Amino acid sequence: MADDAEMTDVAPAPVEEIAPEDLTPMTALQTVLKKSLYNDGLRRGLHECCKALDSKAARLCCLAEDCEEEAYKKLIKALCAEHEVPLIQVSSRKELGQWCGLCKLNAEGEATKVVGCSSAVITDFGEESPALNFLLDYLKKNA
Repeated sequence: MADDAEMTDVAPAPVEEIAPEDLTPMTALQTVLKKSLYNDGLRRGLHECCKALDSKAARLCCLAEDCEEEAYKKLIKALCAEHEVPLIQVSSRKELGQWCGLCKLNAEGEATKVVGCSSAVITDFGEESPALNFLLDYLKKNA
């Protein structure tokens, strides 16, 4: 790198806050996943998720319903049950991958080249937010 070049820190794009009355469990999950990604509290993929679940660092687990491998689903569900970690089912792998940041954004901010993600674990929620409170209340009601 050239000596005269200045280094600038680029902050990640802020997460859009959704009004509390417009929250659904999936929109709240999307916001919480983004915030945990920014705070380095998101684990994606089978290996990272299993390590986080076994070390009892997991606070919330997401699993894609369209995962083709049944053994994969059984393993994640069993680890969540064993360590009493709440599990949320997401409809598609591509959707979960986009929410976890496994995509490129074009100039308009739309996701392109989305990589599927069958499982994700949150180890650190990041900052307190209305979406997090809504999601935790939803999990307590449906536990």
